[in-house]
Amino acid sequence: MPHIHIRHYPRDFTADQLREIDEAVTAAVTRTFALGEDAVSISLEPVTPEDWQAQVLAEIAARPDQQVRRPGYVNES
Repeated sequence: MPHIHIRHYPRDFTADQLREIDEAVTAAVTRTFALGEDAVSISLEPVTPEDWQAQVLAEIAARPDQQVRRPGYVNES
């Protein structure tokens, strides 16, 4: 614990980009939760633009109480 699951549009990441994501996210989580690096896991899940509404935006709308940050493109109405 904790596990960070990042969904994103499909893309190819370089080894350096993956290392950057790993280091930045791990540093923030270990500092905030006061845990060692071995306690953190991170996964990346590509989601096609066609599936984004049903898979990601639907979850954002259904779980507003669990969000730390909402995307600026979500309609607030």
